[in-house]
Amino acid sequence: MTILTTGKVLGLESAEASACRKAAIRLVPLLALAYFFNYLDRTNVGFASLTMNEDLGLTASQFGFAAGIFYVGYCLFEVPSNLALYRFGARRWLARIMITWGFFSACTAMAQGATSYSVIRMLAGIAEAGFFPGVIFFLSLWFPAHYRTRVMAWFLFAIPVSSVLGGPLSAAMLSMDGILGFAVWQWLLVLQGLPACFLGVLCLKILSDKPADASWLTDEERVALQSALDAEHEAKESHSFRQSIKDVRVWLLAAILFSYIIGILGIGVWLPQILKSHNLTTMQIGWISAVPYLIASVAMLLWAKVLARKRRYVLHLAITCATGAAGFIFSVVYSDFIFAMVGLTIALIGLSSVRTCFYSIPSTFLSKQAAAGGIAFINAVGSLGGLVGPYAVGWLKDYTHSFNSGLIAMAAMLCLATVLTLVLMMVIKRSDAAQN
Repeated sequence: MTILTTGKVLGLESAEASACRKAAIRLVPLLALAYFFNYLDRTNVGFASLTMNEDLGLTASQFGFAAGIFYVGYCLFEVPSNLALYRFGARRWLARIMITWGFFSACTAMAQGATSYSVIRMLAGIAEAGFFPGVIFFLSLWFPAHYRTRVMAWFLFAIPVSSVLGGPLSAAMLSMDGILGFAVWQWLLVLQGLPACFLGVLCLKILSDKPADASWLTDEERVALQSALDAEHEAKESHSFRQSIKDVRVWLLAAILFSYIIGILGIGVWLPQILKSHNLTTMQIGWISAVPYLIASVAMLLWAKVLARKRRYVLHLAITCATGAAGFIFSVVYSDFIFAMVGLTIALIGLSSVRTCFYSIPSTFLSKQAAAGGIAFINAVGSLGGLVGPYAVGWLKDYTHSFNSGLIAMAAMLCLATVLTLVLMMVIKRSDAAQN
């Protein structure tokens, strides 16, 4: 009897592993490719600005504000969008997000000045709202915790890869000046925006809302994986969305994300301009900007491997935030080009690895609707840093005529994120002690 029971359990575990492998192969590449274009949409304006700012007559602060106002619409509609995803299903809602954001991203090429550029970018933010937290929630419906960190790392791998490939790609597109009467920055925005519409259509054909709906899994695989996920969710304390936003851990995570986003988007949007200040050509900027992101991509996967084994998400979150801050400070103290690039590479290693740590934390204490709405709330409040970061760096550049003050400001916010993470660690320990 014992042998039969053990065999059955091992059979279920084998079916669960097989289901997770199939799901990872089918779902993750599509979602990662979508996030590749998603993040490219947020940072390609940095390359567009190399010629667009002059064509539209934008100052550094105007460009920073227009790039950042994207996050006003994004943040206002983040929670409603994710609650809609929970209600209507991830397959349909993620497809809707991709199609509409791709459309508005391409429409940015129609901007005539600071006002129209800002309005279109805000509409793009509204259209895109809910995509990232929606995918994080979607992955929690498909992968148990012991698989999720590695799967999430491969999904998040799209961020540094978008910068590795996006730099040379954007620089190459800047050679299309005058084709069909369009400026180079217009071609860049159109050609990097429209692929999202195509990927949205693919989502309708490829995604399934949950394992029970997946016809491409065997009956045994569906039962094994769905049972593992149901058991995991039942083991968590049940919360509604309203309860989740009263949780101090949710607010601490939102504050950490706000501080972090100021750093990651500040450098993401302004890196081409920072490199331009070293008297590099556009093509040199494209290729050189790829180097720190390439190194950061490899480091992120290695860090995720350690994280999946140790599962000390909060401790590693503090370490990655501190690494980002140290890199920015190094790039200012040693401002010669080579040393500055070393510092920025260190910063990007930390910044690229933050997300894997960070987004492994909410699902450890939130489930079901609380997870969908709670993760979206964290992302909405935190993403306001996307408005502050690009604008603050631009304003400081106009005021001081140097990017060093902006780099110091980003380092300070990452130091704050480190401190808040240590506070979160203490809160979690107290919460765990209270439950035990």
